[in-house]
Amino acid sequence: MADAGMTVPPEPPSGPPAQQPPAGGRYTVFRGPNGIRAGWRVLIYLAVGAVVFFVLLTGIGLIAGSRYPAFAQLTPLGTGISEGFLFLLAAIPALIMARLERRSFGVYGLPARSAFRGDFWMGGVAGFCSISLSLLGIFALRGFRITGLAIQGNAIPLAAAEWGLAFVLVGLAEEFSFRGYLQYTLTTGMGFWPSAALLSVLFAVAHARNPGESRPGLISIVGFALLFCLFLERRGTLWLAVGFHTGWDWGQTFFYGVPDSGFPPYQNFFHCSFNGPAWLTGGTAGPEASVFTPIVLAIVAILFAQVWREVRYPADGNRRAG
Repeated sequence: MADAGMTVPPEPPSGPPAQQPPAGGRYTVFRGPNGIRAGWRVLIYLAVGAVVFFVLLTGIGLIAGSRYPAFAQLTPLGTGISEGFLFLLAAIPALIMARLERRSFGVYGLPARSAFRGDFWMGGVAGFCSISLSLLGIFALRGFRITGLAIQGNAIPLAAAEWGLAFVLVGLAEEFSFRGYLQYTLTTGMGFWPSAALLSVLFAVAHARNPGESRPGLISIVGFALLFCLFLERRGTLWLAVGFHTGWDWGQTFFYGVPDSGFPPYQNFFHCSFNGPAWLTGGTAGPEASVFTPIVLAIVAILFAQVWREVRYPADGNRRAG
């Protein structure tokens, strides 16, 4: 307690300081407390992305020629090229926007200092264990079994490495496209979780045209997206989500050799078979559409939220000086 007669200084106000209007007066439809409003920045980002898309597509067409359709197949090479294209399509405009907005590229979720370090590997192990747990649930109800090896000898480590690299690109491309610049920018305009919900639905819509995809599979994809948003909010970067995405897809496509979002496996380790109703096995969409996948994702979310309680996602943009 303070001594009698001593003046107690007032407590500082709680919460972030109030934003001051920009020089020149009031906010406008174009400018708000964070500069150019989020919606306009998203439109500029997408416009730059359209230009980058045209340039990249023209370059690939000149290099690949008639071989380009082969790159769209679910093979390690085809997956790596198509997802690498998608990553460049999302990252190059973000680099340009970072310069225009005087921000570090890392605030959009992929800081170089954290690349392929603890969060990535922890996510990879968690993703592989999660697909294994989902398949274990299907197996327990006699809906799944491993019937043998699909490849042997030196082909095993080569295929494992090729698929590993391909799915790292899948994780980078899909996570940054939907939870990188767009998530950050929309958060400044409408808050983190409203932005996360919107982009998670769009993430599922982007998968809707996959061959063999189903409505339960799309619901699970929304669940994946929201889980990855939780990772992003609590860890502050996308590296945990990239690792989880990589581990899940690698385990699903290469290790167990089961359909991945409707795509059949290729150059996989195990031969497997399914037997039972679609709600159990996932049907043509694969185990992502099984009733066990959202259960597993919910368990992961609960455990993760109990361990990592602090919100570390940058809220103010971490503007660079200058």
